[in-house]
Amino acid sequence: MKISIITATHNSAGTVRDTLTCIAKQQYSHIEHIIVDGMSSDNTLEIVKEFPHVAKLICEKDNGIYDAMNKGVQLATGDVIGILNSDDFYTDPTVLAKVAAAFDDPAIEAVYGDLQYVKHDNIQVVTRTWKSGKYKQKHLYYGWMPPHPTFFVRRHIYEKCGKFNTTLRSAADYELMLRVLLKYGAHADYIPEVLVKMRAGGMSNASLKNRLRANKEDVMAWKLNNLKPYFFTTWLKPIRKILQFNPIKIWQK
Repeated sequence: MKISIITATHNSAGTVRDTLTCIAKQQYSHIEHIIVDGMSSDNTLEIVKEFPHVAKLICEKDNGIYDAMNKGVQLATGDVIGILNSDDFYTDPTVLAKVAAAFDDPAIEAVYGDLQYVKHDNIQVVTRTWKSGKYKQKHLYYGWMPPHPTFFVRRHIYEKCGKFNTTLRSAADYELMLRVLLKYGAHADYIPEVLVKMRAGGMSNASLKNRLRANKEDVMAWKLNNLKPYFFTTWLKPIRKILQFNPIKIWQK
């Protein structure tokens, strides 16, 4: 089973080495790492070229990160596709082997795990732990979603359900997972381990204004799929995240 990992980059020189290194160290050998670069002006591409495991590299203008991800999905030839952002990294060299083992069951169409946020300038400090829990469709109506960097799907799911909706600025990953899990009812399996660490920060949570805009996009994610959430669904989604934070570690240097 080949696993395609897509990484979108744009002026990612400060973090992409960790991302590339974690892929290079994976004990699972059937990996296709695809880098989609949005015309970086720093030395991102020079760093990428230091890693011979990278199977495909394209560098061209795009219309944002989700457009770049779509390009990667289009290029992918793996049986399974995952997305790893250029400031994220797998927690250990066995992650993709565990993902592949979960997909040994032919009934499983999607796999996800847990995620930890770390300080941007000190990846040893965990500020938030996103513990997903076992999947049930009804959980989506209560603001639940799996962390997207841990979300892997069989390639035929993209062929069936479509790629990322680029009209959304911050909720395209949420909309895709709603489409895959709820609208099309893909069978999902949970790996109860932290698979990915992500540097803290994010467009949707950067300010109150951005959070309100993200909430509107969350509502739109349901409408686009002709799905009807409960009146509290999209408000529970950010509230659930509050319990994930470690307030002491946030202020630790």
